Amino acid sequence: MNELKNKKVLVVGMGKSGVAAVQALIKLEAIVYVQDSRPKEDMNLQLIAFLEGKIEKMYFAEVPDKNEVFDIIVLSPGVSPNLEFIEHAKKNGSEIIGELEIAYRVGKGNYVAITGTNGKTTTTTLVGKIFRNAGRKTYVVGNIGVAVISKALNAEDDEWLVTETSSFQLETIKYFKPRISAILNITPDHMDRHGNIRKYGDAKARVFENQGKGDYFIVNYDDKNLYEYAEKCKAKVIPFSRKEELPLGAFIKEENIVVINLKGELITICGKSQLQIPGAHNLENALAAVAICYFAGIDPEIIAETLVNFLGVEHRMEFCGEIDGVRYVNDSKGTNPDASIKAIEAIDGSIILIAGGYDKGSTFEEFIGAFDGKVKTLVLLGKTAEKIKETAEKMRFTNIIMAKDMEECVREAVKVSTPGDTVLLSPACASWDMYDCFEQRGEHFKLCVSRLEQ
Repeated sequence: MNELKNKKVLVVGMGKSGVAAVQALIKLEAIVYVQDSRPKEDMNLQLIAFLEGKIEKMYFAEVPDKNEVFDIIVLSPGVSPNLEFIEHAKKNGSEIIGELEIAYRVGKGNYVAITGTNGKTTTTTLVGKIFRNAGRKTYVVGNIGVAVISKALNAEDDEWLVTETSSFQLETIKYFKPRISAILNITPDHMDRHGNIRKYGDAKARVFENQGKGDYFIVNYDDKNLYEYAEKCKAKVIPFSRKEELPLGAFIKEENIVVINLKGELITICGKSQLQIPGAHNLENALAAVAICYFAGIDPEIIAETLVNFLGVEHRMEFCGEIDGVRYVNDSKGTNPDASIKAIEAIDGSIILIAGGYDKGSTFEEFIGAFDGKVKTLVLLGKTAEKIKETAEKMRFTNIIMAKDMEECVREAVKVSTPGDTVLLSPACASWDMYDCFEQRGEHFKLCVSRLEQ
């Protein structure tokens, strides 16, 4: 039964997930409206041409009249549910949900939902590869860049949607129920949206809200504030740890990645040293992936084979080349201070660090504190440049270069580097002040590096 047929649905935000939601809703014969804060002349012309004649009305740089009543409002992840016109619609009886929730309701398939402040993309990518190598029909979707609904409509009951889920997406779920959920870690991020870390953590914890006894929740045992949320979970709680041996879950024993299952049996997966992705944070990502895949019923040998051959993901500690003895690493996915701290810790030797970008309300004391003699020069750009500079100077780190754009950042990094150094782009900030997304920022950095060799 098509529950959305003839329902009045407003899709807010015409990014990837919003456009995918519109396309699906048209197929499902809903009466579709769209809204975006940008004026029509700034919108993609092909999108406008597609929408015309297929939807009821477009609101660009304006909001619907207060008398307009919608059955459902679908919010794109970047849209705050606290906007005045959305709150007004909610009071008038509109159901406020996101594209993830719509996908779950109208599609098929089994969900693995992976969230956390850092490591989501790496873990989601790795889990997707393991599932596919195990012969399971798998879609890797969500915050990783592929709208969930674009695949959910075509999925079958025995297929899998390995889904990277953000706090923004989880804010607007209602019935979404993954077979396996995972929270990798929680550190301060998106404080401009959530207000404080408790509300941010509460949003993340919604990933297991609708799970039951037949489901699994994978959780980082080493993150004690996060682990407290496990008490509220009705699913089977499976911890992972890189610091302690556990009676259940995935951990390190005698330099090996191992799993203890629900029967108490110990299964060795592979040696810790066999991983090709560097850093303690990537060991945690690997442990989470092992736990997810083992308790999803995948053969340990397939898990091990995929794990030892996994080279990581683009824009996350991505090696871009070595020029005149200096290594260049693209970590544009480092969009908050904690992610960039992990990147700094993963690199051996001296670092020239390129950082700065859109201000999400983060503080930078721990970020500067992590330099610990490894970062010899800090090159800053973007809206947060001055804020980071002030924090660094208060903490007596003064070897700072201010740059206007990425080209200047790379030029200045070259000037101060010596053989053996690493030039690391790990901004500790979002990209939205200068770029559409972190991928675009990372590609620009790689282009600047490639020009050094010409």
